[in-house]
Amino acid sequence: MFDPIKKAEEVARIVTRGEQRKYYRFRPARFYGGIATGDCVGCCLRCLFCWSWREVVAAESYGEFLSPGDVARRLTGIARKKGFRQVRISGNEPTLARAHLIKVLEMLPPHFHFILETNGILIGHDRTYAEELARFPHLYVRVSLKGTDEKEFSALTGGAPSGFVLQLQALEHLAAAGVNCHPAVMVSFSPREKVQALREKLEAMSGAFEEVEIEELVLWRDVEERLHRAGLEYHTAYQPDGMPPEQV
Repeated sequence: MFDPIKKAEEVARIVTRGEQRKYYRFRPARFYGGIATGDCVGCCLRCLFCWSWREVVAAESYGEFLSPGDVARRLTGIARKKGFRQVRISGNEPTLARAHLIKVLEMLPPHFHFILETNGILIGHDRTYAEELARFPHLYVRVSLKGTDEKEFSALTGGAPSGFVLQLQALEHLAAAGVNCHPAVMVSFSPREKVQALREKLEAMSGAFEEVEIEELVLWRDVEERLHRAGLEYHTAYQPDGMPPEQV
């Protein structure tokens, strides 16, 4: 079991170089009604259900270092070509490279909406991160909770239980700073009563969190093998046919 904050520092040394950050692909995606996506390399968690597992666990072997300007140009280029109004950094954990992320946000034309998909660990750890993100009115943050409580968080991510608390603190920090945000939660490993308890906890934190996005397991072959080795029980209504993520 590892400390997610220390893991973030360790991985950041691999995937950042000054204001540069490693990326392994850029692509249009169908989510959010169409969005230009840059997939970064490196994460501070080890989620057993992650679809980009190889880039997470072998970050030193994948991707190329790009400047914030390079990333902003690639994202806006895809968005303009496809007629999208939304862009994002996804794939792994965007917040690991704080200076890089802030520069990308500064360089994006304000008419593009930026959706930040994050596990929230670093934002929960440092309130000033949320306050800095509040500078950008075109930003929306989606905090993906890994399970419904500390025990599930550790079983799914390998991280210390305190990481789940940091995820909740991220939502608190973002809301306090006035950043548009919402929680999402992976529920395929959780009994209904735990999901309901989490819903009630989130609603008590803020009325803005009354609506919780539900994430369900996508059972890719390598994901199924990892879960089997870990002995984790799960439920899913969706089993893919081997096509890459976001192309099914």
